[in-house]
Amino acid sequence: MQNNLTEIASNFQIEGNILEVAQMGEGFINDTYIIKTGESSPNYILQRKNKNIFSPIPAMMENIQKVCIHVKAKVEAAGGDPMREAMTVIPAKDGKLYFLDEDDEYWAVCLFIDKTIAYDNAETPELAYAGGRGIGKFQALVSDLAEPLTDILPGFHNIRFRFKQWDEVLAKDPVGRKAEIPKEISWVESRRNEMLNFWELVENGVLPTRVTHNDTKINNILFDKKGDVLCVIDLDTVLNSTVLNDFGDAMRSYTNTGLEDDANLENVSMNIQIFKAFAKGYIEEAKSFLIEKEIEYLAFSAKYITYEQVLRFLMDYIDGDNYYKTKSPEHNLVRTKAQYKLLTSMEEQFDAMNSVVKEYCK
Repeated sequence: MQNNLTEIASNFQIEGNILEVAQMGEGFINDTYIIKTGESSPNYILQRKNKNIFSPIPAMMENIQKVCIHVKAKVEAAGGDPMREAMTVIPAKDGKLYFLDEDDEYWAVCLFIDKTIAYDNAETPELAYAGGRGIGKFQALVSDLAEPLTDILPGFHNIRFRFKQWDEVLAKDPVGRKAEIPKEISWVESRRNEMLNFWELVENGVLPTRVTHNDTKINNILFDKKGDVLCVIDLDTVLNSTVLNDFGDAMRSYTNTGLEDDANLENVSMNIQIFKAFAKGYIEEAKSFLIEKEIEYLAFSAKYITYEQVLRFLMDYIDGDNYYKTKSPEHNLVRTKAQYKLLTSMEEQFDAMNSVVKEYCK
């Protein structure tokens, strides 16, 4: 395996000699490795891109390159270091942004940014604030990127698309589970119009379409040794959508006091202090480009994305667990209930969430 990875890495425009290619992280979507070259040359990140999730991979890499070039130009104009404050894609020796191996697997390389700090969770208000600044800073940097990106995840966060899937699965009821869960189905149906009304604002351009990251967990933000935001990484999911998706997705994960699949619903609620901290950091960086309508729906976006996840977990349960990996026959139903508890906690605190946004947008 090591020899094969070294051979794959050798197809890219890498400085120095490849001394070792070692695995990094667990690789839930992509397989990730570090390419070590020695003291005088930089190290690199090698990834096998998951063609079952992202399609087409060449277009995805073009998206990433467009964003990186744009961010680098903005960083340089501001007197920063574009090699450290933005990802750097390393082309293959044939000039392409990827290498296709003999098994038709796609590989890509980027520069490894050293002397950085990354966090797995935002468990404190201080880290939530830093995460908010990181996502807000990224969005501010790309807010004037007018060149369209290829949609490599069709239907992503599009609730009209999700309802089409939902209706089809309910009609088929392929494994006969629908009759067992009328209460849970009513959770989804009772909020259908509210969620569609929001999405119509995106479809009609009332909420503008911008460049969005779409995977806003805090370990996709690198910090320098002083704890300041350095750059956002893992750009596989960059798309044109509403920036509210990034805010809402962050709030779904950051503010949950329990686990995404917590069987003990007493553990699950929305931590308003974490919401407040993230919102403060985000708005400090993003208010320069946000329009009034986006600000109006910032708090709602947390409910929207959490609701979408309730729908998707329950839909997969009804469909026979074909999308998400499960550890038991009830796993997707457990996830549904935990996400619904989080959603109801958000709904109960919605006035407070809106007040927080208004306070920081003054």
